[in-house]
Amino acid sequence: MEHVPSVAEMLGWIETIVERGIRRPGYPADEWTERWLADRLTELGLRVSLEPVEVRRWRPGTGLLRLSDGTTFSGMPLPYTASTGGRPGGRPGGGLGGRLRRRVARLADARPGDIAVDELTFTDLPQSYVKTLATSAYDPEGVFDTLVQTIPFGPNMTRVVEPALAAGAAGFVGALTGVPWETRDYYVPYDAVERPVPALWLSRSDARRLLDRLPCDGELVAESVMDTVVTHNVVATLPGGSPHTVIVASHHDGPWASAVEDASGCALVLAAAHHWARVPAAERPHNLTFLLTSGHMAHAAGTRAFIDRHRTELADVVLELHLEHAALRCEPVDGMLVPTADPEVRWWFTSRAARLERLVQETLEAEGLRRSFVLPPDVFSPMPPTDGAFFHPEGVPLVHFLSAPMYLFDSADTLDKVDVAGLEPLARAAIRIVSGTAGWTPADLRDTA
Repeated sequence: MEHVPSVAEMLGWIETIVERGIRRPGYPADEWTERWLADRLTELGLRVSLEPVEVRRWRPGTGLLRLSDGTTFSGMPLPYTASTGGRPGGRPGGGLGGRLRRRVARLADARPGDIAVDELTFTDLPQSYVKTLATSAYDPEGVFDTLVQTIPFGPNMTRVVEPALAAGAAGFVGALTGVPWETRDYYVPYDAVERPVPALWLSRSDARRLLDRLPCDGELVAESVMDTVVTHNVVATLPGGSPHTVIVASHHDGPWASAVEDASGCALVLAAAHHWARVPAAERPHNLTFLLTSGHMAHAAGTRAFIDRHRTELADVVLELHLEHAALRCEPVDGMLVPTADPEVRWWFTSRAARLERLVQETLEAEGLRRSFVLPPDVFSPMPPTDGAFFHPEGVPLVHFLSAPMYLFDSADTLDKVDVAGLEPLARAAIRIVSGTAGWTPADLRDTA
């Protein structure tokens, strides 16, 4: 694979994207990234278009909690929750006053109008359990029997506010006491569902101080602005040696400047495009579409828009290959995250077709991609937990690479968390999987998927 870009080149792409700043849907940094990606793909000789995607843009302002005893805590407003500014019943200055009660959503005597304070603990996922769900694994070190992964969700996943809403709470304070490092920058929920109460995340140290004072009276200030904007999917194509198509995709937005989520995925897609642009058209196994979606952090708006626009073409898709999160595993040390030399556990969600599962497993072994599981797409939920999830109910055969490090939705997702050593093997794996579909038709995989 002489056309695979160097690690230095791929890391340079990631650095360039990260340098633009916070890349949420509709933010200036994400608009710049759309154009930059389109320019890079055009330079490679691909036919490139920018397809519009309408998203709800959320922009936070002040986040404060003031207690009646004068104590003040700074926090982060939860994405897509209501702003206290101008709310009916709000106090002058935009605050919401009320009785703060610990875990109000779980108390039988919860009173509507209280401000719910609920603790969040990230979930520990023993890999010995995941091993029982996997189609296969590549674990040459033999760590999966003892390794425990901390994933960036609590038991309710993105539905963190819903218990408080069900209890009639007027506001929500999320206490990040069970997050393994000191942060308040937890960008969850990101499903673009607008919750009708103001809400705030507090860091674990501030949250513990608050919990010691409960119940008490206080005022919640959580300012934000929401509007609707048009963003773009970047769609680039190359003709190939069959009438069918393979899609290679990731997303270009992220919750923060987000090196792993998903500047790393953009780099992997660019690397694949770099390779195939230098291969003669007749030697490409199929027509190729390189897709970099908008609005992942708004309920995969870009993927849904692409499917809606191209639904009639999906029957000719042999494979949809999604590439997300070249991530290092981190360990919390003294309230900070310290990268290790190991990759985060790699998930390869693969449609139930024996030849495709075998191709992925052989690829993992050939490229030395340790700590990898091959998993059914619906092993954790009806769709895989990826940006490309909505291809699954459409019946499109898929291979979705994803890792889920604990810092994925946090501002701690910085360049030092990128699995630099894994970039070239992951890029080569993507190329190898596409090459392995030569001679296949959509029916070959859909008949058994």
